[in-house]
Formats: sequence, C-alpha cells, structure tokens
Amino acid sequence: DKEAYRHTLKANGFLTRDAREVERKKPGQPGARRRFQFSKR
Repeated sequence: DKEAYRHTLKANGFLTRDAREVERKKPGQPGARRRFQFSKR
C-alpha cells in the first residue's frame, strides 16, 4: 500500500525539497566567499 510507503519516505525525509542554493558571486571577489590572494608585500 502506497500510504505506508509514503509514511516511510516522509519519516526518512525524502519528501521535503532541500531549498539550499548556491551563494552568489560577489563583485571584487573571485568566488562567493573566496577573496583574492593576500600578499604581505
């Protein structure tokens, strides 16, 4: 029966969409978090 199967999936978290998205690339940076290489001199 589909109901029991669906309950099993829900219990294991297979029915909720993972809403995480890629962080946007910021201007003046090579990536989203990565800064340009730091040089002391």
